[in-house]
Amino acid sequence: MGLDLSAVRRIILALPGVVEGKAYGTIAFRVGKTFLARLRDEDSVLVLKMDMNERDMLIEAEPAIFFLTEHYRAYPYILVRLATCEPERLARLAERTWRAVASTKLQAAHDKAG
Repeated sequence: MGLDLSAVRRIILALPGVVEGKAYGTIAFRVGKTFLARLRDEDSVLVLKMDMNERDMLIEAEPAIFFLTEHYRAYPYILVRLATCEPERLARLAERTWRAVASTKLQAAHDKAG
């Protein structure tokens, strides 16, 4: 149960066009120049870009996995506790986030590869 850094990398970097870099001194992932996610709290929490309405529903439904700090409340991000998140769950969320920021060309290539 749960995810470690190598699993997070494997899941997120499997999405076309995603590159690893740094943000705020931590490992981060981008699609082109657009922020997708970053690690924080000694790699135990993932900050994931997300629609705020969906974010609020996830936090209410699964508070053991998803949460916010005051810092992120006004921004379209969700915090994911990696120790309680299953790989399949993160893969689905990461793909939805990726689809919201990836070009239609990248999405078409991903769908074709399938």
